[in-house]
Amino acid sequence: MTIPRFDASAFHYASRRELIYGKKGMVASSHPLASQAGLDILKKGGNAVDAAIAAAATLTVVEPGSNGIGGDSFSIIWKDGEMHGLNASGPAPAAMTREAILKKGENIAPHGLDSVTVPGVPAGWVALSKKHGKLPLKEVLEPAALIAEEGFPVTSTVAQAWERTFKILSKKVNEIPVLKTWFETFTPNGHPVKPGEIWSSKGHAKTLRLIGETEGNAFYKGEIAEAIDRFSKKHGGFLRKTDLATYQPEWITPIMTNYKGYDIWEMPPNGQGIVALMALSILENIELKSKDDPETIHKQIEAIKLAFSDGQATIADMKYMDETVDRLLSKTYAKERAGLIGQTALDPKSGVKDQSGTVYLCTADAEGNMVSYIQSNYMGFGSGTVVPDYGVSLQNRGCGFTLEENHPNTLAPGKKPFHTIIPGFITKNNKPVGPFGIMGGHMQPQAHLQVISSLIDFHLNPQDALDAPRWHWDEKKKVSVESQMPLRIIEDLIRRGHEVSIVPTKGLFGRGEIIFRDDNGVFIGATESRADGQVAAW
Repeated sequence: MTIPRFDASAFHYASRRELIYGKKGMVASSHPLASQAGLDILKKGGNAVDAAIAAAATLTVVEPGSNGIGGDSFSIIWKDGEMHGLNASGPAPAAMTREAILKKGENIAPHGLDSVTVPGVPAGWVALSKKHGKLPLKEVLEPAALIAEEGFPVTSTVAQAWERTFKILSKKVNEIPVLKTWFETFTPNGHPVKPGEIWSSKGHAKTLRLIGETEGNAFYKGEIAEAIDRFSKKHGGFLRKTDLATYQPEWITPIMTNYKGYDIWEMPPNGQGIVALMALSILENIELKSKDDPETIHKQIEAIKLAFSDGQATIADMKYMDETVDRLLSKTYAKERAGLIGQTALDPKSGVKDQSGTVYLCTADAEGNMVSYIQSNYMGFGSGTVVPDYGVSLQNRGCGFTLEENHPNTLAPGKKPFHTIIPGFITKNNKPVGPFGIMGGHMQPQAHLQVISSLIDFHLNPQDALDAPRWHWDEKKKVSVESQMPLRIIEDLIRRGHEVSIVPTKGLFGRGEIIFRDDNGVFIGATESRADGQVAAW
């Protein structure tokens, strides 16, 4: 070994990141290769939408433990002075009924094909490209295909996700034989990929090129759809070619609430973005003294508890919801809920702790277009199943349903499940401030609340707002905090009745990016210190 020996996962000192500035364009993502792929597309004449697709496609290659072609996505786009939203999440297959699941067990199994819903990611890329892109989709997807074909050195963060899934699936593969497809694809040498090791997937490259060349038809109606259908039938899954052929993503209007002069935008249900907006509306009624005041942290936790208890009971596919978005975002209702917050910890009903696999990115171009984009396979590598020869890792988003009868989110064929992934956007006086997002399961609305409060209430710069120590409400009175959280805050929370756990690892607390555009047209970017994030500027 020519270089000195070191542990790629061990860091002894805090590393400070600087804000990144640019003028002609910017791409911020959780992986350097994805950010660079997006920037390359901008330099070739593409716009922010093209760059977002290129970066997203690259992330399916370089962060396969967090997202994939077989997952779902949501987008918020500011283009030509207007806000647009694209829900590219897929529904339950026609054969995936509550009764069919209950014949197999009491719950929807997270690994194997029972939890696989219709993938929305490729259709989302196609819809974004056709409506708002400038370059051919084939050209936009080629950087990702080339990386998949030639291989890339795996980062420490990605390797850790690889190893975690390897351990989980190794215990289940004898019981669920279809999981062998994961090992064949992701551990070709019989072990998890290590930091710096080269990994490639010719099948993944082939699929990306087929999607680009056929504008998605190969995936939903052609040879890839046929392969998915055969694979699912062979291993007893519910997904069929007819489910793929009938799928279309939905263009919708994002929802928003005004928080102290700024409009905060999220996607409407079936996503949980409304939880962040409800929590902010509650928090708006409460005085916050300073960023690192223990009472501020306490009140933020209480606000998110109340919002989650409402969200978990009501959020579902919009077609099935009993409660209205207007009611949940009512300022009057928020004031009522704020009145429940006192000096000690509440004990609400819902529990929300999980470990999820998701990627977030944002882009901006010189024309003023900006994109907030998120995609996911849900839990780590999703279902742990991979379509042979095509490298398509299938999501397990079906676990987002409940089997409880008469609940708005009860599993039903053709219905979209409760979704954790949420892109965000900020405007003021009908002008864009910029996109933001923090990925990571049910941490996402909690992190949105913490970052927005840091930016607006306490005037932290975007990088500082992302780097600040975070808390995660687990359930009831249980709260997890990062090890960097000041001890005086932890002690105060305990005195208020919170059951606090200090978590030394970073996976629970999310990973995010922000791009702002100032009045002079200058882009200001920040990315997550908890990941391999990079802001690429032009």
